[in-house]
Amino acid sequence: MTIEQQTGTREPETGSASVRTVVDHIAASVPVIASLVDHKDHIAAWADDIAARLVAGRRLLAAGNGGSAAEAQHLTSELTGRFDGDRPAYSAISLHAESSAVTAIGNDYGYDQVFARQVTAHARAGDVVVLLSTSGKSPNLLRAAEAARAVGARSIAMTGPGPNPLADAVDDAIRIEGPSANVQEAQLVLVHALCRAMEPALRRGGRR
Repeated sequence: MTIEQQTGTREPETGSASVRTVVDHIAASVPVIASLVDHKDHIAAWADDIAARLVAGRRLLAAGNGGSAAEAQHLTSELTGRFDGDRPAYSAISLHAESSAVTAIGNDYGYDQVFARQVTAHARAGDVVVLLSTSGKSPNLLRAAEAARAVGARSIAMTGPGPNPLADAVDDAIRIEGPSANVQEAQLVLVHALCRAMEPALRRGGRR
């Protein structure tokens, strides 16, 4: 069944090339997002682990580049704000959003160190560092993984297809197979699934 048949839409007579491009993109995203079901146990384990750390007073640090930065910031905003209903706020920082720190570190130490130096500054043993990348090759995320290991923080990554260097550098990774844009779309679904699975424990933890 085509996307048009599924949605009940019909391709207009004008602009058909653009419409076909849109439909093709949506069609390509469906199996990539659906592949997250194969990672359901993995995602649930992450949710249980991260929620337990946050309830215990640990911190989550997140980072990414470009679109992955937006997905990482989406995750931290769900934790400091709220995902579904009221509950206490939890400590979560998007390292790429620290614009003065990023530019100062980049200027003084090089762009490869913009996240690593912040991990060294903010992360403590027992915290969790979440790194997002479609390529899994970004040097600044690789250095961040090294910094997390050095301070005793747990590092996890959401990446595109493996094998890739970032997935090998962190303590645990979920690799999503597919084109870069579709992987990025799936990352957001993964972030929401993670938040939804964490929510009951985060609510209970706030009643101490």
